[in-house]
Amino acid sequence: MRKSNTARLSSKFQISIPKAVRTDRHWRAGQEFVFIPKGEGVLLVPVPSRDELAGLARGARADDYRDRADRT
Repeated sequence: MRKSNTARLSSKFQISIPKAVRTDRHWRAGQEFVFIPKGEGVLLVPVPSRDELAGLARGARADDYRDRADRT
């Protein structure tokens, strides 16, 4: 890992995300993230906005939907 892509946890438990990573991922100030524990590490994933989710399930059919009551 390149030194420029590392960060140090501050005494206030804050981490600054390196500019190269922010730019590459198009992350912006005020964006919300979720932390997902994964083995010895943590995944940092941005929480999508409603606008980003619009149209995600386009073409999905509700008539073939099965819920738990339908399972045998």
